[in-house]
Amino acid sequence: MNRLVPLATAALLALATARVPAAVPTVGLSPQQTEELVSTYAHLTGDFYKTVDRSAALEGARTAMLTYLTKQAHLSNVKLPAVHAGANDTENAEALQHEVSDAVVAYGAKVKPVDSISGPQQITYAAMAGVLNSVKDRYTVFLSPKEYAALNEGLDGTSFGGVGISYTIDDKTKNLVVENVILDGPSDKAGLQSGDEIVAIDGKPVTTILSGATQLEVQQKKVTDVLRGEPGTKVALTILRDGKTLAPVTITRAEIHQPSVLSKMLPGDVGYVQLAVFGATTADELNTALKRLDSEGAKAYVLDLRYNGGGYLNAAVDVSSKFISSGPIVSVQSRAGTDTEYDAENDAIAPRPLAVLVNQYTASASEITAGAIQDSGVGELVGTKTFGKGVVQTIFPMRDGSAVKITTARYFTPKGRDINAIGIQPDIASALPKDEKIRPGDPKQDPQLVAALNYLNGRLAQLPPAPVASPANQ
Repeated sequence: MNRLVPLATAALLALATARVPAAVPTVGLSPQQTEELVSTYAHLTGDFYKTVDRSAALEGARTAMLTYLTKQAHLSNVKLPAVHAGANDTENAEALQHEVSDAVVAYGAKVKPVDSISGPQQITYAAMAGVLNSVKDRYTVFLSPKEYAALNEGLDGTSFGGVGISYTIDDKTKNLVVENVILDGPSDKAGLQSGDEIVAIDGKPVTTILSGATQLEVQQKKVTDVLRGEPGTKVALTILRDGKTLAPVTITRAEIHQPSVLSKMLPGDVGYVQLAVFGATTADELNTALKRLDSEGAKAYVLDLRYNGGGYLNAAVDVSSKFISSGPIVSVQSRAGTDTEYDAENDAIAPRPLAVLVNQYTASASEITAGAIQDSGVGELVGTKTFGKGVVQTIFPMRDGSAVKITTARYFTPKGRDINAIGIQPDIASALPKDEKIRPGDPKQDPQLVAALNYLNGRLAQLPPAPVASPANQ
């Protein structure tokens, strides 16, 4: 059984072993800036999944610095000499250092700091981005410290003091409609359910809380301000359920980790699981959700991968393994042509009818899981053609909090399909009318979910009835 550490960890290992030419002391650049500049060049030329044009990489740095200095820094009469590739990467790395050093010495002091980033650092970042952009690969990019932190936050989630629900604001009543309740969270323990309406918070009507706010973002902030708070503090929610107003429920806030998995039971004993991203905790969250749905009597499952842009490759293997009992999940091919196959981990749930919702925003790790489920035959894909991102990126963090993200390999489905720029066609086509507003996971406002439920109900109708236990002898 093959395993892959998270890409962030893989990146750290790669950084430690990369073929980085020795940095030479350079006027105008700090040792750290020099190191990061050279590392960027080394990772691109050594790890990018295609052969790299060295001349283009050096010219990319020069062009990016010119663009930054003239358009972002608004400097005039900027002149940077052309630089040409040498006989080997050591010479090229030195030429790159001198190229950036000349720009920093000439213009670094004229560039105003932005977000505490000095002029020389901004020029260096521009050069690093230019080196990466030279290969014209949309996924091979430079990440500033702020961008890298945001990426990690998106994949691994944030933590805050809250009650553990997701909600929407009803357009007509302005009540908060509970969409999902985080399993084992404060609201779950207090008995809140999907579909409940919160009509008052600490005795104050939600309509009053939202009074004067017309923009959705402002409304959500007003709600967040009253629902969130320090762990251990309490908040009272007045709930409307099935047309009846319940007594206020007091909930003790706890530290909530932003979930990547939301789940609930749909009519007909169909478990619905929505994955927002393939993050570090997604597999564990999915395992918890499936156990809960199984205990509630789920007879079939909907796995919703719409609008899921991917994440960690190993998370895709872990998620796929919950539905595929054995065999290959994905094959990854490096630039050298070496194939590494990742197999199911033998911890799948009991087989049940499965529908996987996909659309044009289903990409990367989501497509790995969708492709594996389709090829293995354990489920049917429902929706529209997926995005078509069949390449793998590795992140190489830098010491100052920035990072470079480089496409390092291609991947193939278990049957050897290359879906890059092609996508995966669903087994059951179900498109949405243009500009139609849906609520994912709500059969009343989600036509694609209805198509998935129709398929599952048909499968369930074909299954033999469960055996009836004979009375025990007395």
